[in-house]
Amino acid sequence: MENEIKAWLVNIIQAIDEINLFLPNKKDFFEFQKDLKTKRAIERNIEIIGEAVSRILKVNPNFPIINSRKIVDTRNRIIHGYDSVSEDIIWSIVVLDLPKLEQEIQKLLSN
Repeated sequence: MENEIKAWLVNIIQAIDEINLFLPNKKDFFEFQKDLKTKRAIERNIEIIGEAVSRILKVNPNFPIINSRKIVDTRNRIIHGYDSVSEDIIWSIVVLDLPKLEQEIQKLLSN
């Protein structure tokens, strides 16, 4: 694996770690809704994840990240369609998708 790609994979793990730090023990959607700083910080880290995946795909379009196109599309939607991003969608990404992505990226980094 190229060093550049490895660095971007590490950036993805760091962004996921930051998101997890913002929500340590309070995976409570209603608390999340009320906390503007946390929402913006999580959105920013999802943008970073999407940008890292986008860069990886530019170097290697066949790089094996499941749902890579959806990840990049989510990043684009947050940045360009910021007014149409639902809190529900962000929350479901954090709770359902990021744990799977973290495992996937950790596995790629260990190979």
